[in-house]
This record gives sequence, C-alpha cells and structure tokens, in this order.
Amino acid sequence: MTTMSAMSSALMRRGRRHWRLLLTALLAVPLVVLGGCAQLGYYGQSLSGHLSLVRSAQPVDDWLAREDLDPELRQRLVLTKSIRDYASVELKLPDNDSYRRYADLKRGAAVWNVVATPELSLQLKTWCYPIMGCAGYRGYFKPEAARELAQELRREGYEPYVYGVPAYSSLGWSNWMGGDPLLNTFIRYPEGQLARMIFHELAHQVAYASDDTTFNESFATAVEQIGVTRWLSARPEALREDEQSRARQDQVQALLKTTRDRLREVFQSTASDDEKRAGKAEALATMRADYERMKREQWGGDARFDRWVQGLTLPALAIQGSYTDLVPDFIRLFEREGSDWVRFYAEVKRLAKLPKDERRAALARR
Repeated sequence: MTTMSAMSSALMRRGRRHWRLLLTALLAVPLVVLGGCAQLGYYGQSLSGHLSLVRSAQPVDDWLAREDLDPELRQRLVLTKSIRDYASVELKLPDNDSYRRYADLKRGAAVWNVVATPELSLQLKTWCYPIMGCAGYRGYFKPEAARELAQELRREGYEPYVYGVPAYSSLGWSNWMGGDPLLNTFIRYPEGQLARMIFHELAHQVAYASDDTTFNESFATAVEQIGVTRWLSARPEALREDEQSRARQDQVQALLKTTRDRLREVFQSTASDDEKRAGKAEALATMRADYERMKREQWGGDARFDRWVQGLTLPALAIQGSYTDLVPDFIRLFEREGSDWVRFYAEVKRLAKLPKDERRAALARR
C-alpha cells in the first residue's frame, strides 16, 4: 500500500460513507432544489468530480490487453479479478460492475475529507444533505477546498482534521455508469488489504441504515474481516502476515478506545476548561507513550503505525469508533445465522429498517 500503513488506510476510508450517501442524493435530486449558492457549489463539485472519476475508468480486461502495461500493475489487476469473483461467488456480495474497471487518477487520494470537533468534545460536527441525512464529515475532490473549509472551521472554534480517502462507494448507484472503479490509490495494497477494501465497499451495497454510521461501517468491517480470513486460507504465509497486521491494528484500536473513554471522562467532568485542556493533553500524551511502549515491548520495534498514531487529533479519534465498536456483535450475528451469508445479510437488512435503539438492542443480543 505504498508507504501507508494498514491503520492509515483505515483512517482514510473513514470518509467513504459520506461519498456513498452524497452520490445517492446527487443522483436522486436535481441540483436546482438543493438551495443556496454555497450548497450548489459544493454539490456541483461533488457531482462533476465523481463523473470525471468514472469517465477515466476502463475495464480491467482492456488494461490487461495493453502490451506496455507495467508488470506490477498487471499482476495487481489480475489479482483483483480473482478477488472480485470470490466476493460474489463465495461471500455472496453483489455481482455487478463495481471494481471491474480501473482508473489512474494521477493523484494520491480519491477525495479529501474534513472532520471537526469542538476543542473539548468528541462530538463530530455534522453536515446535512438531501435524502442521505446528516454525516460527520464533508469531502472534496480538491485538497485546497478541504483545507479552506478546515481554516474556516478553525476560525469558528472547531478543531479540524483533513485526510485523504483512497476510495469511496456510491452504494451501487453508479453501476449504470460502469460501477465504482478500482483506483491507483489502493491498487498496490498488500493482498489482504486489497481484498479488505473490495469486500468492505461491496458490503455497503448490501445493507444500509440511514441514521447509523457505526452500524453501517461495523457491518462492512465484519464482512471484510471474515471474508479476508477465508480468502487467504489457502495461502498460509499471506494469512499469517495479514493476521499479524490485523492483531496489531486491533491493539492500536483498543488503545484508541481507552483514550476516547479517558477523554469523555475529562470532558464530562465538572472541571474548568483549563483543567479539561490539561486533561486532554495528558490523555493524548499517555496514548502516545503507551503506543511507544507497546511497539517496543511487544512488537520488536515495528514502526508501521508511527506516522498515523503521532498524527492523531481529537476529530481523528472521534471518527475511529464507528468502524470497530459493533464488529464483535456482527460476527456473533454471522455465527448465529449458521455462518450463512445469505441469511446473515437478510438479518442485517431487517435490522437496518428498525428504529436505531431497537436495532442496537437486537444486534447486541447474544
């Protein structure tokens, strides 16, 4: 995955839900009813950016027919064909045109997302959109626009964070245009991470709850985890490498959860703002010290997550939980449904239609 760690790519994926929903809204609602010049400009760049991305994609077989194709890229594209077929045949994920085309965007990210929290809160700022409802991030096809919004939010007293997103999904709405494509931004990921990306994005085309980011993302993460273990089962060496990476990523995620819990205690206390600022700084410093100790004492100095952990901010921590908090519940649900993908998906779809409180209670049932 070039120089990005598995954890870093996971963070970049945090904003994909925004783009899935945004494209749903754009394809369903004419821009003229969205209202407001700023909104029109935002939706306009979103739609034009997506259309440009889709138009640049060509079928994988067309790329493979090129005699001058880079040998490494050829190998990766051949691999994606096997992964994509496995996703539909074995994991019962949608069999459509998504991830059967490839585009080289000539840039390092598909889009750039902005997330923000108040200085002393883990509550993400939200932006609301037609049909899709509200989301805790806002994305742009040009990094300059994302940074401009971040500066505006900082002036308003928020703590913003801008990050590149390697891929996004349109929830299947783009299949009539050729589907969501494979991109240069993730095509060179290690095999396990590449498979995760494809399985995760396709899972979002199976079920979606309009009011529950954590439900949606944890579901897709559970699918990718189970799917990748099965995909790599015939390649023990690759499976061991992926499991080690996943185990260390899980350790980091556990550390982040502990840090979020500490921060919530600080922010919800009756302390003064200055005391809360000191508590916030202490919690973040403890997180980084605990990470360094874990890396040194348990990982033999493995530094793959260094850049990501050192760059964590309050909004970055806030967006993390949605991808992991409900994963154990979904894995238990998969097992309760006899490890049958069709039955599992049917139950997830049923839960997605329930009110949020009922949905969470049903999912938590053991």
